[in-house]
Amino acid sequence: MFTIRKAEIRDLLAITEIYNQAVLHTTATFDTAGKTVEEQRVWFDQHGPKYPILVAQEGDLIVGWASMSEWSDRCAYSITAEVSVYIREGHMHLGLGRKLSVAILKAGKAAGLHTAIARIATENAVSIKLAKSLGYKDIGVMKEVGKKFGRLLDVTMMQIMFR
Repeated sequence: MFTIRKAEIRDLLAITEIYNQAVLHTTATFDTAGKTVEEQRVWFDQHGPKYPILVAQEGDLIVGWASMSEWSDRCAYSITAEVSVYIREGHMHLGLGRKLSVAILKAGKAAGLHTAIARIATENAVSIKLAKSLGYKDIGVMKEVGKKFGRLLDVTMMQIMFR
């Protein structure tokens, strides 16, 4: 059974491990080199009540995380966030992505955000299907904006409004 809660600094090593697995083996992120815990600490510190980070825990193990991050540093965008969800290898396809997604959207709405943006590699059909099932709408495809694993990648942009 999974428990979802607000992330704490003690979760940072697990968050970093999960993220680095995605960096090195998937197109879920367009980072191409793993992050250090120190680098992730800077990221973590940029979050707070307005931009929450949640973790999913099974027993003592952090098995996933989700965040709302600042979309842009231009003040007119202060009502918009970018959503990220990452699941530990071996815990995918168990419904955890959906549970974390629902929880982070609820947290974003409670934080006073108006809308959230998701950037998903177009080849990631599972994540796009999940986003659509949660109410995200397609807002466009950015063609060949990233290159990873020797391939040019398209990104599907999706948006959900908090009403």
